Amino acid sequence: MLVRKAVAAAALTLSVLLAVVGCATEATPRLPPAVTAPEPAAPTEDDDVPTLPPEPTLPPEPAPPAEAPAPATPEAPAHRYASGDTGDGVRELQHRLHQLAWFEPPITDTFGTGTQAAVEGFQAKRGLLVTGAVDDATWEVLLDMTREPTHDELHNVLRRGPALLSSGDNGDDVRDLQARLRQIAWFSAGINGKYGPQTTESVRGFQAKRGFPATGEVDQRTLDKLHDMTRQPTADELNNIFPTNDSGEMRLDERCLTGRAVCISKKARKLAWVVDGKVQMQMDVRFGSQHEPTREGTFSVQWKSRDHVSSLYDSPMPFALFFSGGQAVHYSADFAARGYTGASHGCVNVRDRDAVARLFEASRVGDKVIVYSD
Repeated sequence: MLVRKAVAAAALTLSVLLAVVGCATEATPRLPPAVTAPEPAAPTEDDDVPTLPPEPTLPPEPAPPAEAPAPATPEAPAHRYASGDTGDGVRELQHRLHQLAWFEPPITDTFGTGTQAAVEGFQAKRGLLVTGAVDDATWEVLLDMTREPTHDELHNVLRRGPALLSSGDNGDDVRDLQARLRQIAWFSAGINGKYGPQTTESVRGFQAKRGFPATGEVDQRTLDKLHDMTRQPTADELNNIFPTNDSGEMRLDERCLTGRAVCISKKARKLAWVVDGKVQMQMDVRFGSQHEPTREGTFSVQWKSRDHVSSLYDSPMPFALFFSGGQAVHYSADFAARGYTGASHGCVNVRDRDAVARLFEASRVGDKVIVYSD
């Protein structure tokens, strides 16, 4: 009995287990396999994680105001001709300057120091910008004042002109010729109004020195040049009567009574070096002709040149004290040799070399120079 109960119980248990298993496999819906959840990742910008608002940014600082552009430097005027240039244009420039007595031939095709000095002088005289180079303004003024040079003039071709005076002529014109030649030491014989061998040789020498055709006859070019370099002869000169040096005492102009002054009296034909009203030394002097007069007025020593040579006349000017442009006090060998027979080209000639050398050493740039007529 007990055994049957045990078997029965075991069978019941087995059926129950089979029923449970059958529900699980057939009647009960199958659950999806469990999914293992991943660990949460760190939040990113795309996650719904609250983020702090961006920090406010300040507006950009205003840029400093732009500096005003510096005023443009005016450009130097364009140059037509300047130092170092060459060519026919330079020839034309030189001859036009020569027409105004700023350039001394021969004419060349090179813009050198002589041309530059001539341009500077011309510009200063006309109130133009002094550069030594020829800009449009300088060129236009030069064109207005001159004529077009000929081919011969541009190439230094000098042809003899018709004779105005020649061997065998007589009269007052010959006297004037001889006296003028004597003023510049080309004629040493007596003035007689007869165009003879001595006059011919004097004219020939004068012409050769200037680069003219040396014919011994006076053409217009020769006569013009002679007149440019001399003054109208006096009646005494035309008749071989020459003045002595006894011209009286020198009167000091009141402008000479203070400071340091080179005082020059045309009437007395003397120069005095005066310091604080006291005369330190005196010397004889000679002046320019009526065509090239020595300027009068109050000036000053602008610059000094111990061994100066004139670029215009190619003549020595030792111990030169320049006081008015090209006019200077200087020693003159011609004055020392011929006295008052000749004349300067506007300078104050001194014939005592030792005296003018002492004046050169004693004077200074800036000292007064007083030139007066009485």
